[in-house]
Amino acid sequence: MYVPDEALENKEIVRRYRSLLRVWYTRKTPDDKKLVRKAFNLAVEAHKGVRRKSGEPYIYHPLDVARIAAGEIGLGTTSIICALLHDVVEDTEYSLNDIREIFGNDVAKIIDGLTKIEELFDDQTASIQAENFKKMLLTLSDDVRVILIKLADRLHNMRTLDSMTRVKKLKIASETNYLYAPLAHRLGLFAIKSELEDLALKYLEPEIFTTLTEKLLETKNIRTKFVRRFLAPLRKTLDQQNITYHIGAKVKPIKSIWGKMKIREIPFEEVFDAFSVQIVIDATAKQEKIDCWKVYSIITDHYRPKMDRLKDWVSIPKANGYEALHTTVMSHTGQWVEVQIQTERMKDIAEKGYAAHWKYKNEESKSGLDMWLSRVREILQGDEENALDFLSDFKMNLFSDEIFVFTPQGELKSLPKGATVLDFAYHIHSQIGNNCIGAKVNHKLVPLNYHLKSGDQVDILTSKSQMPKEDWVKLVVTARAKSRIKQAVRDFRKTFKEEGKEKLIKMFEQLGLEFSRHNRSILQNRIGQPSSIDLYFLIAKAKIGFNDVKVALLENGKGKWFRNISIPFIKSKNHDLQNVSEEIRENIRKKPESLLLEGRISNLNYKISKCCNPIPGDDVIGMILKNDVIDIHRTNCPSAIQDMSKFGNRIVKAKWRKKETVSFLAAIKITSIDNVGFINHVTSIISKELLINIRSFHLETSEGVTNTTIMLYVNDLESLNNLIMKLKKIKEIKKISRIDGFAESKL
Repeated sequence: MYVPDEALENKEIVRRYRSLLRVWYTRKTPDDKKLVRKAFNLAVEAHKGVRRKSGEPYIYHPLDVARIAAGEIGLGTTSIICALLHDVVEDTEYSLNDIREIFGNDVAKIIDGLTKIEELFDDQTASIQAENFKKMLLTLSDDVRVILIKLADRLHNMRTLDSMTRVKKLKIASETNYLYAPLAHRLGLFAIKSELEDLALKYLEPEIFTTLTEKLLETKNIRTKFVRRFLAPLRKTLDQQNITYHIGAKVKPIKSIWGKMKIREIPFEEVFDAFSVQIVIDATAKQEKIDCWKVYSIITDHYRPKMDRLKDWVSIPKANGYEALHTTVMSHTGQWVEVQIQTERMKDIAEKGYAAHWKYKNEESKSGLDMWLSRVREILQGDEENALDFLSDFKMNLFSDEIFVFTPQGELKSLPKGATVLDFAYHIHSQIGNNCIGAKVNHKLVPLNYHLKSGDQVDILTSKSQMPKEDWVKLVVTARAKSRIKQAVRDFRKTFKEEGKEKLIKMFEQLGLEFSRHNRSILQNRIGQPSSIDLYFLIAKAKIGFNDVKVALLENGKGKWFRNISIPFIKSKNHDLQNVSEEIRENIRKKPESLLLEGRISNLNYKISKCCNPIPGDDVIGMILKNDVIDIHRTNCPSAIQDMSKFGNRIVKAKWRKKETVSFLAAIKITSIDNVGFINHVTSIISKELLINIRSFHLETSEGVTNTTIMLYVNDLESLNNLIMKLKKIKEIKKISRIDGFAESKL
């Protein structure tokens, strides 16, 4: 427990401030020093007497955020000032105008982007987190430093998350995993991205994080000896060639190792690329590519390469600016080893990302990072009002992997993985997209929804009579294409505005209602048409008729339209608890662990999610749905992580009731060597030894290898884990794992 000591705390504040000054690598002028000192003094005064959840003085946080911004990202004077003051406007009596008067408009604009939206719940705000993220990103069109400082802020919050409540940990970790780690990756901040992902894993899946951390420590000495032997012949040849270099090995992030284990369905011991060898050479700008390939040649002189694992990001860098040659070679001990080759400049960009990119930027060059930022600004300048839709578009377009395709003239274009012919058409020009009827890909005719692959050469076919259709939105993935299609459809619908308006006025007259903005808004809400343009169009086309309007306005919205309205959770402004959501929140506030999960769910207000199928013993969380039913997920469920990152206000604490006797459906998958009596051995352990009921048993054998899926009823996680441990002792079984998500109706 933290015990305050004012004298020691003052010394610690000074120590952290001096640490900040030491890592501030830019040339500091006397004026710069004065400004940073002024910001430091203001922050100390503004946060005086305020403490974090851990009990420590709050000023520790902005000081550490500023140190991360300066030392780990490489930002300069203005960013350090903003990092020191980033919570002043939000949490103290100082206003944005005060900051503007003292430090100027640039600092004020960045701090405004970092200041959260006031957390007001209303009909239009389904996700405060999405609104905050959108607001922060909007500032990116003017100044990318907003995002970089926010990443520094998030990194320090993740490093100091232990003092938070469990629900707060899950919310912040999910948000970090879903939004901030991918954003750091896109800005080229690999080290920060990796640490954010590992810290998120620490709180979302603590057992896995702890186990893998321990295994990495246990194998450290073996790994060190292996790397030393592997590098010996390479060092000798590099020295003979008079190449200036640094060489060593680096363990992959824990999240990356866990990802490989899940995808390949292998234990930790079989992850051959849990670490990588890194060779960093000193080369001039003109010689970089030649020298990297020269080192590659030296490596392959000693070790046989795995050709399908050669990655050339020197010729075509990643969208985040990352450049390197990656190869995987076979060592003399029969183990595959990943080797990464970079120059000092490439390594600097890989570590410092955006800041280093600008340090080395050439006036004539335009990197993938420049193009990525252009696409960010394009999305930000769009007219997508819904923050959740905006967030979905942003993540899809800017965090996804890329493909590279060619125009008929041989010009290289990059698009998100999953992009279609129609995406490519809109990427070239809006009018080409609007008139697109198909394309020739590699000289073969393909439809609009054809998914492109890297290396494709695309020739778009157009017709002046072609017009965008509403369902085209389903055929594209890029924000640009979606925005252009929506705009074209909107422009078309606008031509029916007057016709639809006249018809609606007559309907109101027949109903004896005044045609006012208020009444029209009620109608729009009840029939699920927030846009007046869409309302008038549907009325003009007779898709909404007189009876629909009558039902919506005169029968309290109980008709067919009302059932389609999505109403987000709204916090009541009075003290009367009017719905299930509020009762749940009130109970949790009084008794934090009040939602007990029992299994007899027919008369309760929660359901077990089918995407992860939690059972008693699993660490779980509840998400309040729009119909006031609570959806129970495992905390590591990808769907839950996504929801928690968007709807932090809907999270409910949950735990299983002890001594519950209800059986839950679970599934396991077994890979084994085919052998006589195998089925009998497995079913004997399940049914006779452990008395577990089997619902279904599906087995397929091919070339001596058997894949088995078993659905069974268990009481809790302990009984499932006990079964898995028992089955692992059967010598024929080579791999066994729990199946996370399955649909009960399909079993």
